[in-house]
Order: sequence, then C-alpha cells, then structure tokens
Amino acid sequence: MLRTSSMLVLASTLSFAAVGQSTTPTPVARPRAAGPVSGRLTDATTGEGLPGVNVIFPDLKQGTATDAEGRFSFANLPRGRFTVQITSLGYNTISQLVDTGSGQPLDFKLSPTATEIGQVVVTGVSQATELRRSPVPTTVVDRTRLNQTSATNVIDAIAHTPGISQITTGAAISKPVVRGLGYNRVVTLNNGAKQEGQQWGDEHGIELDEFSIDRAEIIKGPGSLLYGSDAMAGVINFLAPDPIAEGRITGQAVANYQTNNRQQGYSLENAGNLNGFNWLVRGTRKVAGDYRNRYDGRVFNSGFNEWDANGYVGLNKSWGYSHLTFSSFNQNVGLIEGERDSLTGRFLREVAVNGQAEPQVVTDNQSGYTLQVPRQRINHLRIGTDNNFIIGQRGGRLALQVNYQQNLRREFGNVLAPDTPDLYFQLRTVDYALRYFLPELNGWNLAVGTSGLHQQNRNLGQEFLIPAYKLNEGGVFGVIKKSLGGLDLSGGLRYDVRRIRAQSLYLDADEQPVPAGTAGAETKFSGFESTFNNYSGSLGAAYSFSDRLTVKANLSRGFRAPNIAELGSNGVHEGTIRYEVGQPGLQAETSLQVDAGVSYVSDHVRFSVDAFENSISNYIFARRVLNQAGTDSLVSTGPNIGLFNYVQGQARLLGGEVTLDFHPHPLDWLHFENSFSMVRARQLDVPDEQKYLPFIPADRLQSELRGNFRRQGKRLTNVYARFQLEQTFAQNRFFGAFDTETATPAYTLFNAGAGTDVADSKGRTLFSVFVTANNLFDVAYQSHLSRLKYAAINYTNGRQGVFNMGRTVSVKVVVPLAFK
Repeated sequence: MLRTSSMLVLASTLSFAAVGQSTTPTPVARPRAAGPVSGRLTDATTGEGLPGVNVIFPDLKQGTATDAEGRFSFANLPRGRFTVQITSLGYNTISQLVDTGSGQPLDFKLSPTATEIGQVVVTGVSQATELRRSPVPTTVVDRTRLNQTSATNVIDAIAHTPGISQITTGAAISKPVVRGLGYNRVVTLNNGAKQEGQQWGDEHGIELDEFSIDRAEIIKGPGSLLYGSDAMAGVINFLAPDPIAEGRITGQAVANYQTNNRQQGYSLENAGNLNGFNWLVRGTRKVAGDYRNRYDGRVFNSGFNEWDANGYVGLNKSWGYSHLTFSSFNQNVGLIEGERDSLTGRFLREVAVNGQAEPQVVTDNQSGYTLQVPRQRINHLRIGTDNNFIIGQRGGRLALQVNYQQNLRREFGNVLAPDTPDLYFQLRTVDYALRYFLPELNGWNLAVGTSGLHQQNRNLGQEFLIPAYKLNEGGVFGVIKKSLGGLDLSGGLRYDVRRIRAQSLYLDADEQPVPAGTAGAETKFSGFESTFNNYSGSLGAAYSFSDRLTVKANLSRGFRAPNIAELGSNGVHEGTIRYEVGQPGLQAETSLQVDAGVSYVSDHVRFSVDAFENSISNYIFARRVLNQAGTDSLVSTGPNIGLFNYVQGQARLLGGEVTLDFHPHPLDWLHFENSFSMVRARQLDVPDEQKYLPFIPADRLQSELRGNFRRQGKRLTNVYARFQLEQTFAQNRFFGAFDTETATPAYTLFNAGAGTDVADSKGRTLFSVFVTANNLFDVAYQSHLSRLKYAAINYTNGRQGVFNMGRTVSVKVVVPLAFK
C-alpha cells in the first residue's frame, strides 16, 4: 500500500496547491486570461432578450445564466477555442466552438422549437461535442427527464432509455445493461471517474446517490477509448450539476414519496461561487419498506434505506479548475429469498427459537421499514481530485483525476447472530487518469493519455465467495477528431494490461482458514496469477447533409479481461440464488462492433434509426450444471440454490433502436414520442438448445403522449402532462439448456405523469412538483432480467419466483433556494 498511498498524497498535494492559489500552479505554464467574455441572447423572432438562459462551457466547467435583458458575462475564462452550450426550454439548443480571446461579444439568436436538438456530450470524445456530430452512438438523459421519471434507484431512472435495460434483484438493486451486455462490460462513471465497487456482483447496485445526478451520458458499444478494457458494452457517465454563476450562492431541497413501498427520499444541496471559489455539497436520506404486487402481496424483506453525502470544493480560474471531490454512499438492503410455505403460499422467514433457526410463516403485512435477515450493508467512500489545467495560449488542457475508493460489503445471513457478517468484502482502489487535450487547430482535436488502477480485495467475514486478490491495470490511448465542413471523423487506439493475483485459501473441518499443508484441510481457493493484455480501437464518421439530416457509422474493437468472480468464485452467491464456481483458465473477451445510424430532425418531426452488429470472441457467461439425473451435482448448494459455473463461447449480437417523435403544427405543445428497441443474441457453433445467450432483454416498444405548456396564468410555468404505454414483448429466445433460463411472457404497462413550476408574482420559481403513476393498472409481471424470477415455486398457484412491483404513485417536490 506504500505505492498507493504515495500516489494519493501526490495527487492531493497538486490539488491543494491549485486551490490555495489564485494564479496558475507552479508546474503549469501560465495561460493568458481572455478578459471578460460577454454576450446577449435574443429571440430570433421577436428580437427580445431572453432571461434565465443557461450558458455553459462544458470543458471548463463554467456556466452562468442571462439577466432580465438576456445579457451574460464571464470574468475568468481562459484564452482558447472551446465549445459553448446554450439551453433554454422551448428553444433550440445551440452548441458552437468559440474563440474566447477574440474580444468579440458572443451574441446568439435562439429559435423556438418543439424538438430537442443541439445537446452536447463530454464522455468519450476529445472535447465537448454536439451529440448529433459524434460518430459514437451516444444518448443523453437530462435533468428534466429524470425529474419526470419515478425510480427506486439511479439505474432504474435511466433504464427506459432506448437500448438500455437493467438486471434487478428487487427495488433497490439494479445493474445496467447496454444492448444486451452488462456487468463488467459496462463502465459506470461518477463525474468522469470509474466507479469501483464489486461491479461483478448481481446482488447490489451502483453506489451513487440518485438525487445528485444532473444528467447521464450513455455510450452504446466499445466506442469510448478513454476508460479502459471494461468499456466493451459501453459507458454510463453520471454527471453532477455544473458550477453555478459567479457571485451566487444557491441551494435545493427535494422530497419524494412513492406509495407502493412507502419510499421516502429527502435531499438538500448547497452550492456557491465567490470569485472563482466554488463548492457543492449534498446530503440524502432514502428509506423504503417492502414493495407489493398483485400476486405476491407484500414481498418479504424487499425494503432498503440509505444515507448519502457528496460534493466538491475548489477553484475555477483562468488557468482552469481544481476540485477536491468526495462521496459517501451507505445503504442497507434486505435480500429476498422467496421461500414459500407449501400450504398457504406465504413467504417464510427464519426466526431464532431456543437457540435454533426455524422457518416461520410471514403473517403480518410488513408495514414498517425494519430489515430482516438476510440483509446486506454497503458502504462506499470516495475521495478524489479533479483537475483541468490550461496549457499555453491556445487552450490546450491537461486533465488529472486521482481517486481513492473503499467499498465495504457485509452480508448478514444468520438469524442467530443477526449483527455478525457472514460475508465481508473490503475493496480498496486507487484509480488515476491523466489526459492531454491538444488545442483545436484547423478542425483537428487530439487527446492522448493514460489511466489505470491498483486494487486490493480482502475477505473479512466467516464465509467466502471470491478469493482475496490484488489487481493492477494500466493503459495508454490516443483519440483524434477532425471536422471538414459537414463531415466529422473520429478514431483512436488504446492498449491495456491487467494483472490479477488471487490468494489461495484452505479451510479446516469448522470452515476456518488454516495454513497450506494442514492435515485434512479443504482447498477453498487455489491461488493463481493471470495477465491479460490487448488493444481497443474505434473509427467512425458522421456527415450532416443539412442541419436536419445526419448519417453516421462507427467500427470499434473492444477488450475485456475476466473479473474475479468469473475466474475464482466458489460459494453461494446470496441474492442470485446460485452457487457459483469460477474457471481460472478463462481467456479475455474481444469484440468487433459495427454501428450505423441516420437521424432527421425538423421543427416538428424527429426520426432516428441506430443499428449494430457485435461479434464477441470468448464470451463469458454462467450456466447451470446438471448431473445425469438432471439435478445439481458436484457440491452441496442448499435448498433451491442452483450450481452454476462460467464457460466461454462465440457470440453474435445484433439489433438497434428506432425513435419517431411528432410535434404536429400548429399544436407545438403536443408531443407524440415513440421508440422501439431490440437485441438478438446467439452463441455460435453449439446445439440448438444452447444457441441463445442468457439474460438478454426482450423487445420493447414505448409510446408517450405529452403536452408541454410554457405558461398557464401568472403562477404556473413549464406545465406538462404525459401518458405512456410500455409494451415488453415475450422473450422466447432464452438459454434453456441445463435449466438455466425459462421463457418470459409479454406484458403491457401504462404510466402517467404531470407537473408544473409554481412562481411568485415576479416570475421566480417557488417550487416544482412532479406526480408520476407507474403501472397504472397494477399488472402482475416478471421482467426477463429479474433475478427473482427464479426464486421458489408457490405451490398454491403454481407460479415460480417473485413478481415485479405493482402500481405506485410518486410525488416529488423540488424547492430552489437562493442565498445570494
């Protein structure tokens, strides 16, 4: 840990040095400030100034809003060519490369529009780029959509995006799936830095505060080269709000209640910017009881609660910015086993009776928030530094991120000792990313850099699922982009090396660790050391025939090293209802993906088609193991626990997304939005019963009719109402071999929502309210990607597993606060 600690101290020293000075830190060449940068935004039709319009420089993390006359100004922008993004509800978003040192005012005319175009992305590209001009298939879920969505966790909030779904184990636990691929194939980012929290596990979610997210940028496929080997399926970057305007201190209070599981959420934020010294701090509390559905009633032990805190403090100056960041995610989750009483069909729980654990029928309605055994506690601490230094006079940037993360996961499964963890992982990670973005020159943008991590996992409990291990990873990359009029070309290469060293473990008859060579000892884990290295690459083009029509294509190669569970697991994986056995000889996955898309956007129609084909060599997946009698073999797994091991094969996935949105004239307030997503996934050169891949999402059609009304009277603004149909088709293409999976019937859900901003007599927003109803008709259904689908059979009605959440109504209130 000496090397790890030294890296952290060095990074912290650099960051504190930047925060402690109002000029450029010593190691960085002093850039020349651009001087005040100002401008005015007006309505293209009326010529009137537009107040409250957001003006953001994404690469510099600086932003402001226009005054009552539509004017804005920045005092500390560095000199160079940077992308500015201008957004206002009801107007076309503008994104444009500007020269901050030209001395010319930045005056823009905004055109009213009913469609959402011009969004900017910062993930996986050499600089902030207009979404439609990026060849890499990318989607943005903004704060407006997040507020209008009812969710129980951060992945649930984005899982209805076309091409995105989720593997779930109850209301609190979700893992993202991008075009049929999940787990370690998807890199999750917290403000651009990799989130490292036992990503291989099914039975816990992503350790991020749902209320802290301003927007999510989703890359579909291995097109991003900035984030390492695990980005084979894609990248999801959860971004916090940008720093607020100079001279302001603001805040926000949020309260949310959901009826089904009585979920309560409260969050309080404070942010400020005084002479470039800026900060943001947020605290969140969430608590939920057992959820219910029509078939199961209250699902025993499906509640959860969490305490979260996150934020940053730092400087934004003409030399760039330097922020110290932190987040603390603390969650307690009940684990649903789904055991049933054979006579009544009610759930069973274990209770302590005279020093013995005995099953008991759950007869009460579990109306409280108390969690029972089994349950788990997850604590994720992250402390880091995020720096962006301007180099030279033309706007080159050196970005440095270093983070220390500690993830503690404790599992409590013994009712006789409910506060003693059986399984206890301590995962510590130091990750770094150093990137140099060269100044834009004649349409060329180049970024080079390196990133990697050092990671150590220890077993501190009484049970063991994966071996203790140490992991080191490093990679180098180069990404380039060239603009030639309406043509945008981008590409790059990356090379990664990962080495993982797993420790051996021997247990005596009492399952206690003993030294190697002890008589009668059982080998729980055989130690091994594996090294994986390979390259990734991407080459793509987007061509805009006009402001309305764009076509794009991208060819990308991905690489993923096996994770520790796939290589070395040996034990019961609670929450997944599986006993898992890893294979140390697994090879790394490699993929070759082709993407193609076309989009057409007018004032009243938006249409896009995105298609892909992804061929994966050495695809790793878990399958059930049966003996000749058709039952589990090899080890004693426990009741209703299946034995699974990891195998490899050749896989091919193809599919895509189609979206079609109408905004009929003259009813510009009316939106009819539709999307269709599909994935076909097959294993090649195997018998027919094995030809499909496990855990592939079913086809999904979503249609939404929404009305947006900018103002209703003097006090109501941004009023909306929406009605949504979500049709999930039957999944009959499943991995049925060895009783691994079963088919899933189709189901149709209806959702609705409404909301408004409430203003005072001067037009200032007092609060916003959002009301959402999910599953209006209380349909009982099972998602194909729900782990609970394979829980025990209810013999009173013949249904297997636990069903998803029934009807729920969510009420969210957001109160903006202004202190200065």
